[in-house]
Amino acid sequence: MIKEQIESLRRELEQHNYNYYVLSAPTITDFEFDARLRQLQELEAAHPEFFDPNSPTQRVGSDSVSGFKQVSHVYPMLSLGNTYSEGEVQDFYERVRKGLNEDFELVCELKYDGTSISLTYEDGVLVRAVTRGDGDKGDDVTTNVKTIRSIPLRLHGDYPASFEIRGEILMPWSVFDELNREREEQEEPLFVNPRNAASGTLKLQNSKVVASRKLDAYLYYVLGENLPSDLHSGNLAAAHSWGFKISEAIKICKSLSEVTEFINYWDIERKNLPVATDGIVLKVNSIPQQRALGYTAKSPRWAIAYKFQAEKALTRLNSVSYQVGRTGAVTPVANLDPVQLSGTTVKRASLHNADIIEGLDLHIGDMVFVEKGGEIIPKITAVDKDARFMIGDKVKFIKNCPECGTALVRFEGEAAHYCPNENACPPQIKGKMEHFVSRKAMNIDGLGSETINLLYQNSLLHNIADIYALKIPDLSRLERLGTKSAYNIQAGCEKSKEVPFERVVFALGIRFVGETIAKKLAYAFKTIEALEQATFDELVAVAEIGERIAQSVVLYFNDPLNIETVNRLKSVGLQMSLSEEKLQAHGTALSGLSIVISGTFSHHSRDEYKAMIERNGGKNVGSVSSKTSFILAGENMGPEKLKKAESLGVKLVDEDTFLEMVKAEPLSDEDGE
Repeated sequence: MIKEQIESLRRELEQHNYNYYVLSAPTITDFEFDARLRQLQELEAAHPEFFDPNSPTQRVGSDSVSGFKQVSHVYPMLSLGNTYSEGEVQDFYERVRKGLNEDFELVCELKYDGTSISLTYEDGVLVRAVTRGDGDKGDDVTTNVKTIRSIPLRLHGDYPASFEIRGEILMPWSVFDELNREREEQEEPLFVNPRNAASGTLKLQNSKVVASRKLDAYLYYVLGENLPSDLHSGNLAAAHSWGFKISEAIKICKSLSEVTEFINYWDIERKNLPVATDGIVLKVNSIPQQRALGYTAKSPRWAIAYKFQAEKALTRLNSVSYQVGRTGAVTPVANLDPVQLSGTTVKRASLHNADIIEGLDLHIGDMVFVEKGGEIIPKITAVDKDARFMIGDKVKFIKNCPECGTALVRFEGEAAHYCPNENACPPQIKGKMEHFVSRKAMNIDGLGSETINLLYQNSLLHNIADIYALKIPDLSRLERLGTKSAYNIQAGCEKSKEVPFERVVFALGIRFVGETIAKKLAYAFKTIEALEQATFDELVAVAEIGERIAQSVVLYFNDPLNIETVNRLKSVGLQMSLSEEKLQAHGTALSGLSIVISGTFSHHSRDEYKAMIERNGGKNVGSVSSKTSFILAGENMGPEKLKKAESLGVKLVDEDTFLEMVKAEPLSDEDGE
């Protein structure tokens, strides 16, 4: 009875997912869907014997970290040849006509601007999702792709026993905008366009984060031995009936004029779509004719991509201003005569850094080309030097902070200039406080940017620790606050003392330490005291902590003012260590041990082993010393490490012995795929 109930709920939720994400025609509310999903989660948790990796509950992803295995493509994923003019489209049309010497049809489709994916289905179940890679082999990203709700995990209808379908993974504009807003608030690098954001998301090692990014997908080509139709359009229609999201923006064209009409229509209408497009794809409809035309070394002769021109406009550069963020990064901004671009009025454009300014050879008064193609942030791409007349001074990047006058610095390997006066530069001080109280950090209600600025102007706030010293009488006497707001702020401060340690680490605002890195640091070092005392070598030994991040953490805790701030936060009761519950969940089998990893492994990747060591209380170290507890030794271990281990008497532990120590199961060949 329970099994039937679980399977019935799964079928119902799969249908609702299809209605919502593929048909865009939901039949129940989000609340009703969530209620059914929770019911299924509870049943599955109570009855693990009925676990199914393709259950709708598995689309939320997992926190576990895993590397990507390289998988060879059964059919090479070739790229398409590009054209940029209607004349080149006509040339393609003529080549196809001469090559076939018979009537033919072209299928015109939108070229979605995302990251390519190849999905393999066997007996109606998704078994593998692989990126394009180099065309011959790509990364197996099946776990991440299963979080994308528009991609069916199970098919319905009359589908072939085995086939492959290809398409594009996309990040909708709305999700992209929100993600960049969040990243801007945290002063993390912005994604340039939805394509980069989708590609970067798909390669994340944490499928739970992938699920939160709300990726979408359109499928556009079916391959296999027993396909239902000899027409490309027929196979797409069949794929739609099996449950795949197939674009409705498809037209079968019997003449060049119909192709041109399709291109001209979508060059304008694409701006109203919820996802990015950058062109049109033309494919010969008949699969036997595709085979007859064949391939070049790089691309099919039966298909081509027409690329839309990026939108750009000419306008005047009036001035350049400079913004200082909470990390001290100084960003130059071009102030322009207003100009219409992609349906919006553009008055400002980012100039990014000093190198960009120098490369453009900008002068005040220059007529500049502003472009907004796949990018959401307008950028200056060129200067119309022929239009120069009575121009002003050459634009040179400033040498001193525009807010506090401190000489700017530029770190080796960094494109940006920074104001190093982090404890006395007003935008940095206020920015750190805004970050500290933000939703993903301490989540203190009532302290928005305007309120923080008001408190700073009235000398009630000087750094993040002062937030917990705010008194109701001081707050309530200020204009625009009052007694009710004062009590709300104090209540928010008290509630924030329950925020877990990993979010406290994030809230400190250490440069380059975002939400994910803060969590890794918290789990690796367990307490704020251990993190304060961590050496550079100990930090870089943590999975995904590079030299730049490690150096930033060391510098932060070497500053006496930062130590004083942390101590004040500690004294008011913030969580400064990993909770007992999380410590127990991560095990103590390797507690206090320093472990070096060397060689290659068959069951797990090096990053997975690093994560296992951290989860079980151990510490990853990069070099062998007398303090090394043991070396996790794989095949082809480094000869220098082996020699040093022998001279110091450090024992070697093989892969299977290590897995027994932490009670972890090695991946089977099937799991590895």
